[in-house]
Amino acid sequence: MELVRRVLAAATCALALTGGAGCDASFSTTATPTLTYTEDARKAYDEAMDSFRGRDWESARALMSEVKKLFPQSRYARLAELRLADIDFAEEKFTEAIGSYRTFVTNHRHDREVEYARYRLTKALYFDVDDTIFLPPAEERDQGTAAEAHRELRSFLKQYPRSRYRRDIEYMLEVVTGRLVRHELYVARYYRRLDNFDAALARIDYATKTFPASGLDAEALLLRGETLLMMNRRQEAKTTFEEVVREHGAPFAEAARRFLDEISAPSQDLPTVRRDVGPKRKPSGGAAPESGAPAAPALPLPSGVDVKGSAAPEPPPR
Repeated sequence: MELVRRVLAAATCALALTGGAGCDASFSTTATPTLTYTEDARKAYDEAMDSFRGRDWESARALMSEVKKLFPQSRYARLAELRLADIDFAEEKFTEAIGSYRTFVTNHRHDREVEYARYRLTKALYFDVDDTIFLPPAEERDQGTAAEAHRELRSFLKQYPRSRYRRDIEYMLEVVTGRLVRHELYVARYYRRLDNFDAALARIDYATKTFPASGLDAEALLLRGETLLMMNRRQEAKTTFEEVVREHGAPFAEAARRFLDEISAPSQDLPTVRRDVGPKRKPSGGAAPESGAPAAPALPLPSGVDVKGSAAPEPPPR
C-alpha cells in the first residue's frame, strides 16, 4: 500500500511542477523519486501478490484494483485483472469469476495468459453447477450451466490439445458429460411412464449420439431395448440387446442376455419389462421437454479434481 501511495504522491508532485507550482518540502523528505512506469507497476503488483499469496483477499482485491487503475497500459494491469477473477473464484463467487475470466479472454485475445483464463473459466463453470441437499435430485434439475460447461470444456481441448491443464479438463468433461446423459435418461424414463415411447426413444437416441463415450452407453442401450420391447418392436430390441452383450460387460450385458433368451423362446408372449416406479413428476422447468429436444440444462458435483475453496488458486502465471 505504501508503494501505491508513493507513486500517487510523485504523480501529484509532477503535475504541480508542470503547472508552475512548487512541491511541498515535506514531500521531498518522505517521497522517493518515481521509477519507470513499468518498474512502478511491477513493484505495485508484487506488493499486491504478497496479500494474494497470504489469502488476505480483502487487501489483495484493493491492491490489485489500484494496479489496474494506476497502470492501465502495463502488462501488470492485465495480470491484476486475472488475480481479481481468481479472488472471486477463491471466495466461491463463481458467477462473478465466470464473467471476469470471460471478459479477460474477450478483451485480451492475444495475451499469453488467455489459456490460463479459459481454464479457470471452465473450472468456475464446473463448480457453478450447484449441488445441495436442498435441491431436487441432480438429474431432475435444469442443465443450462452443465451444458455451457460442456461446450467450454470441449472448446478448450480443441484449441489447446497439449495444455498442461488437459488432465483436469478431461476429468471435468467426463463428469459434466455424465450429468447431461443422466438427465436425458431421466427424461426418457419420465416419458416411458407416460407410455410416450416415441418421445422416450428420441431422448435416448439424442443422448447416445450427442454424448458418445459418456460411460453410460450400456445403460442407455439397455433402456432403449426395453422401450422397443414395450412397443413390440422385437427385432430392433433384439439388435439393441445384442449390441449391449457384444460391446459391454456386466451388469448390463447380463440383463441384455436375459431379454434375448426371452425373445428367442418359442411361443413366448411379449417379455415383461419392469416399468419404472415412482410419481409421474415432470422434469424441472414446468412443462415436460419436447421429444428430441436438446437436454434441459444442470446436475450434482462429484468429489475429485479440486474441492471448491479447499486450496488457493493455481500459482498465477509469472
